[in-house]
Order: sequence, then structure tokens, then C-alpha cells
Amino acid sequence: MKKPLIAVIGGSAAYHLLTNKVFGRVVDIPPVKTPYGDVKDVKLVNHAGIKFYFLSRHGLERYAITAPFINYRANIWAFKELGVERIVSWSGPGIINPHLDVGGFAVPDDIIDMTKSRPSTFFTKGGLGFIRMSDPFCPEMRHALLYSVGRMDKNAADRATYVCTEGPRLETPAEIRLYHSYGADLVGMTLCPETFLARELEICYAAICYLTNFAEGLVEREFRQGELFEGMTTGDEKKKLELALQQMPEIVTEALKVVQNQPRDCQCKNAMLRYRKQGIITEDWRKWIDP
Repeated sequence: MKKPLIAVIGGSAAYHLLTNKVFGRVVDIPPVKTPYGDVKDVKLVNHAGIKFYFLSRHGLERYAITAPFINYRANIWAFKELGVERIVSWSGPGIINPHLDVGGFAVPDDIIDMTKSRPSTFFTKGGLGFIRMSDPFCPEMRHALLYSVGRMDKNAADRATYVCTEGPRLETPAEIRLYHSYGADLVGMTLCPETFLARELEICYAAICYLTNFAEGLVEREFRQGELFEGMTTGDEKKKLELALQQMPEIVTEALKVVQNQPRDCQCKNAMLRYRKQGIITEDWRKWIDP
């Protein structure tokens, strides 16, 4: 059987979709060995006429792994090992830009890395990794996601800057004011270093975001103990959020259909070309981490 060249990284609540069999037939694959540990939870999905690999970023049964402690390098390496060329990621960030709404969608085109302690590169040896980031998210994958959302008669912000924080705590009001001054529209915890690691291994990567809540200090909300985010979302917003989450499988699969048989004409596939031309590395990407 021909291996799929595309994959999805599911964000918050992806485990519920697997449990509820939203993706239909899901097949376990053997653990993928990487220099950073085995990746055991990749699934092979056959959904809506398309085959792709799927990984629930935070675990299979619940939110078991918080953002700072995800093994990002192992996950991206595993997809490369499986032959993946394109990844769609989904994330559920908070809103900084007050013109956006809870339950809406955004396809970020830029990112600010405010993480502090995550391994953020494969290239800890060899003097590699000086890669331009004019488009931190693959333009071709972004266009496919925007087309997919539009096909469902939904709107998505087509320009948005995502600031990635360390977590697992949420941000303070002062931090949100700072990020707003930077020009950030969204605040989340998961797209760094995923997008950078994918680019280092010449994998196309883009994200679709469903917007979960207004960031701290943006609106006045009563503190409610014992609830998710302690009351940062209202009852009506939770309903909108649930509807948006239900639409994620269709959005990502339609985007994958757009690109699955298309050649890659973006810059992602040649991120390391300069080093190959200089003879510093070969086509054997597995040796790049220790050339």
C-alpha cells in the first residue's frame, strides 16, 4: 500500500474525536523510532476518501500532555520518517485582536516565539539551521486551508499573528497588553517549535485555529472556580466553540484533498538547499542532526 504523504496534528480535544470515531476507520501503526524517543500514537486514517496520518498532540484519551512537555522533535521526525511532506496542524488559541470572535477560525501567517525552555531545533551540531523565515507557515498549505473554510461557507481570518507562550499557565493581563503591542492577534502554546522543526526537515506546515476565548484583560469576566479557564468563556461561547471543533475534521480533510496530488511549488522543500549545494549535507536527512 502506498504511504500517504500528508498528516494532521490534532490539538485540544482531538482525543475526543478519536474516541467518538469521527474519523471513521483508524488503524494503529507500529511505534516510530526517532533519536528523541519512540512516537507510539500515530494513526493511519481513511476518512472522506483520503488517507493521512493523524497524531493527537496532547494524548489519546484526554489532555494528558501539556504544551511545554510535548516531544515536538520526536513528533516531526516521526512524520518525516513516515515519508510525510505536508502537515496540517490545528490549535485552539485565545484572542488578542478584539475584531475576532470566539468560535471563529484563523489561518495564521506569522508567529512570535515567546517560549522559554523547549528544544526548538534539530541542529544542535554542525553549524546548520540558518534558515530564512519570511513565511513561517507554508503559503500553499495556508491557501488550501482558507479554500477549505470558504467552501464550508465559513469565514477565517486570513492574516493573523500567533504568539506562542510557554505555558501551561495562561497569560497575565500585562503579558497580553505586551503581545498586543507586538501586533499579535492570537495567543496559544503549541505552534512553536512545530512549524520551525517542520521547516528544518523541509516539510510543508500550516495551522488552522479555532478561537477558544478572549485573552486575559480583553473583556471583563467573572472568576468561576472549578471550571475550564475559570470562567473565561460564557455559555454561548462554549456552544460556538463546540460547533467549531466539530467542523475541524471536515476543514482539515478538505484542505488535504486540495494538496494531496499537487506538486510542492513552495520554498519549504528547499529549506536546506544551500547546505546541500555546499556539500555540507547530503540527501540523507537522517544524518543532518550529526553531519
